[in-house]
Amino acid sequence: MRELNVGVAGAGIGGLTAAALLADRGDRVTVFDRFEAPIPVGSGLVVQRTGRAVLAAVGALERALSLGCLIERMHGSDRGRTVLDVSYGAAEDHGLAIHRAALFAALFEAAQRRPVRFRSGQAIVGREGQRLRLASGALSEPFDLIVDAAGAQSPLSPLRARPLAYGALWGVVDWIDGSGIAPNRLSQRYRGSRRMAGLLPLGRLPDGPAPKAAIFWSLAVREHAAWCAAGIAAWKRDAAAIWPEAMPFFDQIDDAAALTMARYTHGSLRRPFGKGIVHIGDAAHRASPQLGQGANMAMLDALALTRALDACPDVDGALEACAAARRWHVAAYQGMSALFTPQYQSDSDWLPVLRDRILYPLSRIPPVPAILRKLVAGDLLPPIRGLPGRHIR
Repeated sequence: MRELNVGVAGAGIGGLTAAALLADRGDRVTVFDRFEAPIPVGSGLVVQRTGRAVLAAVGALERALSLGCLIERMHGSDRGRTVLDVSYGAAEDHGLAIHRAALFAALFEAAQRRPVRFRSGQAIVGREGQRLRLASGALSEPFDLIVDAAGAQSPLSPLRARPLAYGALWGVVDWIDGSGIAPNRLSQRYRGSRRMAGLLPLGRLPDGPAPKAAIFWSLAVREHAAWCAAGIAAWKRDAAAIWPEAMPFFDQIDDAAALTMARYTHGSLRRPFGKGIVHIGDAAHRASPQLGQGANMAMLDALALTRALDACPDVDGALEACAAARRWHVAAYQGMSALFTPQYQSDSDWLPVLRDRILYPLSRIPPVPAILRKLVAGDLLPPIRGLPGRHIR
């Protein structure tokens, strides 16, 4: 396909990945972002095996590995009883726990090594044909292709996702050596499905040597106002009752403003593209982060798009092929997220019993552990199907 003039809406994980890969194709790429300087939004995440493969294709993996922290298992317990234990297996398959700012830095540096143009401080509010409409009232130049990577609040996406009843409070604290908390795993503690505390080692931020950790606290959205009114001391009492060993981490939070309430939604576009536009990442599909796939999905969307553009003679055909290549992988993980999330975040009394007494024992019986490893790694199904290119695993 001929070289394209591409406008990318959003300088997040998916947008930067798409910008770098499209520039490698020889496309003329312009990235629009609402901030004066591109900045990351969010806390910690895990780049799974599939996401690491995309980072390698972008040339950002080495930098990300230098900042993040490899984790070899996910472990959770309820009142001392293990109810979640998933090993990543071989070292090359370990998850890369990383602060969003560090992942952003690795991808932004990779994009800057290409001839990508950045238009910062340009909030996008809509689209008129192949032009982006800016908050200033101006219109962008016309593009052959618009890539909507503007996230869950994208003004370009028609997706109307279903709000989930539970979200989570997130914060970043210093990692404490000698705390007794394993530095190479995602650790969680539960009380049924109504409460969940989590701790994720993150490695370091781009501008500092000190290792960090993400803490999170599951909370019903309807409870957030009451949580704020109760004060930070009340929260710490609840946290200590669930996980006293982790209090050196939670005690670093001395102000409710240090914790951000993340509200989750669930839904997918049946047709994640239109005439001259494609939606990727959260602009195309949203789910609870319970399976740890959000950033990985956005990067896989970007890689599938560039492969489809290479394989197809026209833009419309490429967008059809891209959607087809990602359809079953996205649908499978959306379905599994809808299935698993209520077991860990809901008001149900019986789902935690099913989780702890039936599903967890079954998860220890071969070949289920190997299936779970592939599930969390992101390649239970082929991530990109039917397009030429290196196999992603």
